[in-house]
Amino acid sequence: MTSLSEQRRKQRRLRSYLFLGAGIIVLAAILGIWRAWTVYETDLPSFEQLHNIEQSVNTKIYDRNGILLREYFSENRVLTPYRDMPDHLIEMLLASEDREFYDHWGINLRRVGVVAANNLIKWEITGGASTVTQQVARMLFLNREQTLNRKIKEALTAIKLERTYSKQEILEFYLNQHYFARGAYGVAAAARTYFDKTVQELDRNECAMLIGLLKAPNVNTPFRSMEKALAARNRVLYSYFAVDGITESEFDSLRNEPIRLQRPVEQTGLAPYFTETIRQYLIDRYGEDEVYSGGLRVFTTLDAGLQQVAQSSITKRVDSLRRAIEEKYPLSSTRYAYTLPDTVDENGDSIRVHKKVQGAFVAIENETGDILAMVGGRSFDDSEFNRAVQALRQPGSAFKPFVYTAAIDNGYRPTDIVDDAPIVLEIPGSKEWRPGNYDKKFSGPMTIRDALRRSRNLVAIRLLLKLAPAEVIYYAKRMGITSDLVPVPSLAVGASEVRLVELVSSYTVFPNQGIKIPHRMITKVVDRYGRVLEDNSSIPREEVLSPQTAYVVTDMLRSVVDAGTARRARWMGFSRPAGGKTGTSNEFADNWFVGFTPQITAGTWVGFDDKTSLGAREDGARNAVPPWTEFMIAAHDSLPLIGFEEPPGLVRLDVCLESGQLATDRCLEVRNEIFRVDNQPTESCPLHPSSGRYVTPRAQNDRLISSDTTKERGHF
Repeated sequence: MTSLSEQRRKQRRLRSYLFLGAGIIVLAAILGIWRAWTVYETDLPSFEQLHNIEQSVNTKIYDRNGILLREYFSENRVLTPYRDMPDHLIEMLLASEDREFYDHWGINLRRVGVVAANNLIKWEITGGASTVTQQVARMLFLNREQTLNRKIKEALTAIKLERTYSKQEILEFYLNQHYFARGAYGVAAAARTYFDKTVQELDRNECAMLIGLLKAPNVNTPFRSMEKALAARNRVLYSYFAVDGITESEFDSLRNEPIRLQRPVEQTGLAPYFTETIRQYLIDRYGEDEVYSGGLRVFTTLDAGLQQVAQSSITKRVDSLRRAIEEKYPLSSTRYAYTLPDTVDENGDSIRVHKKVQGAFVAIENETGDILAMVGGRSFDDSEFNRAVQALRQPGSAFKPFVYTAAIDNGYRPTDIVDDAPIVLEIPGSKEWRPGNYDKKFSGPMTIRDALRRSRNLVAIRLLLKLAPAEVIYYAKRMGITSDLVPVPSLAVGASEVRLVELVSSYTVFPNQGIKIPHRMITKVVDRYGRVLEDNSSIPREEVLSPQTAYVVTDMLRSVVDAGTARRARWMGFSRPAGGKTGTSNEFADNWFVGFTPQITAGTWVGFDDKTSLGAREDGARNAVPPWTEFMIAAHDSLPLIGFEEPPGLVRLDVCLESGQLATDRCLEVRNEIFRVDNQPTESCPLHPSSGRYVTPRAQNDRLISSDTTKERGHF
């Protein structure tokens, strides 16, 4: 009896233990479910976050014709829609990573069980059970931390993803998000990086190689180990064969093919100074995150073809100057060479190098203000300083058109006589200033047209003093100069520093008949969804000069190109109607030429960064005009031949160049000159009274008559 009673007690205890164990298991299950639900609801991405997944996308900068100039990114990624992905790419992915992808709902429980059993039997982790959806969850929202908590979150996030997106969308996320080594994020960037192809152009072997990178991209990349890349590719091909994606003979053929890499042609160096200026602007306006991850599309004004011409012309001239200086001055020269800091040669001696001549160029379309080309230096790799938009340099005589514009607008005529004679000026707080001319000579009385054509400093200074420096500054600012200008007599010869881009932009007022159109670099900015963030299609226009004043000065500046300091452009074969002005600063440190046609205004600067002299006789006519001419010949090759449109309110009259008054039959030096109707000469030449046999010509209406086609003797 005791034995039976004892047995019953044991059975009751066993049942109690079983009930207790079951209760503990049920409680654990409840707690597990509660914990999972809590994680699902609070620790996982919300459905709103899932619905608004935004992958990092490259910002692209295009030229005016849609040519890609540059990409900016934190992760080199270009999104490819599922419909553009080859079938064999998708099939190889699933054969290698998730063969039951279309049958599970985010977690493959059967595979989890199989992998767990294998791991327990071998007492080591022999494989993973993550589905493609789980990998997407990890890439988008989690990390690669090997913890149970992270695996739970990964599985639950995958379930949420499956509830939110279609299978095709999940595959699209996966292939656009994954890292393929070499800085390539997403299959599109990988296709370009390894094969210089689009995703649609990939063949089966190329797809297999890219899928082979997924498990260990930095290990299996062919740029690091071709042997490992081939092995990884062939494993993918075998998996594809195992699911009947290819036949055995196709597998044997494909696995014996080599990997043929094709690195993309680098396109980012076409206009680096221009695109860097764009990048800085975008960051200031939209922030770094948007620029490097937001997928902006930026449409600019640059013409890639003309940019290449501009860079080539500047490179040719700068390299020629560099060779000449290096041949003339040894490395021991303290003026043209310097010691590289913290460097020595194999003998322990300091390394000396020659200073590098630099150049800059800007071209603007007159009608729109569009910057067509921009060169900021000889090499962006050597120096990122943009001399076209950042450098402040003395323009020399290239500033004189502002003086003559103020003069014409304030009642002066192209035929007014001003004395090119010595002058001594008292400068408060400084010694006397005795300005001279480039040739160190004085030519005496001359018309202001000839003074501009021949770039006589003394005439420009005398005009500025008669007008007052503040008046000239007013006109320069109105026309587009934004740099600080000092109201001193030397302003007339370009003593105040300006930037190349503002000088070129201000010159567009002349061919635009007195209308200022601000220069622009961007026409439109669009976000990744196609929403327009910035639209600069509307062109602001402001009349800053009368059309008559602008045309008279334009006509005077044509003399500079046709028979003045810039006539080298004609010698080089540029025959289009054009005007402009050369400039050379003190000691031949800065060489300039800014010139225009009815369609385009462009400017060149050449010099050393530290303002070292380029050498005697190295001036704007010699070094700045040739690159300008080469560019303009190419730029106008496809443009119609048009002249400068003459506005109403002007008159052409024959005048005596000695008196500046209406010519008589006794005047020896006569020119057909243009005047504003409200400021035309009305008196006959007092130096050569008429014999009575000659009638003074009145207004002439033929627009084709200009100063370079008339009967001037002894001056051109």
